[in-house]
Amino acid sequence: MAGGKETPRQKMIGMMYLVLTALLALNVSKQILQAFVVVNEGLEHTNTNFQAKTQFTYNALAKANINDSKKAGPYYQKALLSQGYSDSLYGYLDAMKKMLIQKTIGIPQKQADTTKLQSIVESSDNFDIPTNILVGQKEDASAGKGRVLRDKIADYRKKMLALVNPSDTASLNIGLLTLGTYSEEDKKQVGWEIYNFYDSPLAADVVLLSKIQNDVRNAEAEVANYLLGSISANDFKFDVLQAKIIAPTNYIMLGDTFKADVFLAAFSSTQNPKIELGNVDTVKGVASIQGSVDSLTIGPKRVMGGIGKYAVKTTAVGVQDWSGLIKIKAPNGTYKSYPFAGEYLVAKPALVVSPTKMNVFYIGVDNPVDISVPGIAAEDLQPHISGGGASLRPDKQKGSYIVRVTSGPMVTITVSAKTKNGVKAIPGNMKFRVKRIPDPIASVDGKSGDDVIQKGLLRATPGVNALLKDFDFDLKFTVTSFDVSIAVHGVIVTQSSQSNRLTPSQANLLQNASTGTKVYFENVKARGPDGTLRKIPGVNFKVI
Repeated sequence: MAGGKETPRQKMIGMMYLVLTALLALNVSKQILQAFVVVNEGLEHTNTNFQAKTQFTYNALAKANINDSKKAGPYYQKALLSQGYSDSLYGYLDAMKKMLIQKTIGIPQKQADTTKLQSIVESSDNFDIPTNILVGQKEDASAGKGRVLRDKIADYRKKMLALVNPSDTASLNIGLLTLGTYSEEDKKQVGWEIYNFYDSPLAADVVLLSKIQNDVRNAEAEVANYLLGSISANDFKFDVLQAKIIAPTNYIMLGDTFKADVFLAAFSSTQNPKIELGNVDTVKGVASIQGSVDSLTIGPKRVMGGIGKYAVKTTAVGVQDWSGLIKIKAPNGTYKSYPFAGEYLVAKPALVVSPTKMNVFYIGVDNPVDISVPGIAAEDLQPHISGGGASLRPDKQKGSYIVRVTSGPMVTITVSAKTKNGVKAIPGNMKFRVKRIPDPIASVDGKSGDDVIQKGLLRATPGVNALLKDFDFDLKFTVTSFDVSIAVHGVIVTQSSQSNRLTPSQANLLQNASTGTKVYFENVKARGPDGTLRKIPGVNFKVI
């Protein structure tokens, strides 16, 4: 049969059809055939009612399309497709019934078009001719008209489901499945055509085709009702309307343009409100513009999608107030007004440059800085640096930069900003002092300056390091040479290294240091990250 979800009435009709078909198989009297006539007349009457009720739904869709084509139009167009698909398949089934009557009882086509099942009940128990037409001579029924019908039903079902949101298809009563069925008589799975039409009399075939027509009208009604409900299914329901203002920013530089969106929180994107600007008077609870309407009233061309686009060029600094009314059309055709008010701050441009380490730039190294201007996006800033052979490049994050300088004593940073009217210079600048990286100090085993050291630690020391104390930058100096001096038998002996590591001679010299001996790490030279070679203070130890 058609399969799928069915209404109680459809289930009853299907049950009656099965019972009558079973009785026919027992070769019962013509009274059973008469029962088929009754069922068929009921089906045809139901189909007529189905079509009339569905037409009310189509009329509602057409009206919704006239009232709001932007919202209802897509659903109305799908409804027209649904109607076309359904009428086409319904007509094909009607033609198939008439063709079966004509071929089975041997009457002209014109006579078959007007012949009712009631008038052919005496011949409607013919099995052979309908089976030959609908099933054919091939075992798989591929040569019969039933196969063509099966394919048309499957194609119709596919097209109807395509008109529905995929997530909603399971909840619709489309039916019209054409899958094979297990036959108890044959003890195997048989095709849809064989199960429904093989060895079936004319009366049963005509009733079955009427039932499929009934399923088509049911599927059509399901889709039409779904499409009508979808027009407002996603609409929000509000019981409060409130005016709102949304502005990209309330901090505006002098000479720039302030912009804002003015709309109702429960607005309709397909119905534009009227928006008037001016001082609002709410006497007796009725909002109105006090005095004349402001010349900046938002006109129809500046209200789109239910949102008004407000723009006014700023001419003075300080807090600027603005207000007005949003007027929206009520269902009765009158306008209801909703007041709104807002403010924005206009300020003169101000440059802000924040050094992330300290208030100077050091020669020869990366100096990180953050540059920003209130009210302007970081990507729209164009900073410039001058003096001291300085260069400036963007760092990893927006608004962060790296400055490198080669000489002093001062560098200056200025900023321009990209605006809709072109590149604009930001008033003001920031000056930075330029300094040389301070000298490091020599360090041996973490000790520096004048100190004492145990004999064992001294003999195990690998060499000399350069240490930058109390400096914010993480910079490295590398010792390139140093001397070790020690008194041996009253004579000062000195050994030199051309790296930061002890030479074998220096290590051997330290092995002779005894308690109380003075050891000097001196003439220490180190190269910094700026490439300069510097002589730095050494380390003096007394061995303990």
